[in-house]
Amino acid sequence: MKSSFPTKTVVLLFLAVAALYIAVFYGIEYARKRKGGWEVSFLSDREGNPSIVVYQPRLNISSVELVFLGEKISRSNLSERVSFDRPKKPVPFGKVIYEDLTFLPGVVTFDLFGHEIELLPRVLFVNKKEIKWKSESVVELSTTNKPAQPPKPAPDYR
Repeated sequence: MKSSFPTKTVVLLFLAVAALYIAVFYGIEYARKRKGGWEVSFLSDREGNPSIVVYQPRLNISSVELVFLGEKISRSNLSERVSFDRPKKPVPFGKVIYEDLTFLPGVVTFDLFGHEIELLPRVLFVNKKEIKWKSESVVELSTTNKPAQPPKPAPDYR
């Protein structure tokens, strides 16, 4: 009885498993990134009145502007665009309190001047109120319609 190690079979099996692993890995990566991240322009006018404009081309969302009435920032004529395609990107004003960018565009939640702004593919949440995405629209937020409880960052489980 022959007792030889089937080297050719093991090598072929290894190559097949490696090819399958690579195909699945790159397939998942493509699915994760194919729609791209949220693009948010942080703006201010000459007097320092802030606003943001949200874009997500793959979801046909363009020029959804949120204006913060009665608020001021120190920088005037600010125009900075941030693409949320990876975590922990700095923003010019306010702060990011939550982001889940596993499958783009994902979810991004901001605390901007005490207003909670949450970008989801299905809907926009402003101060826990649902607003349907409508391109070329303007949402005005004043100091009087802030939530009673300020937005809290998600717990860090690291």
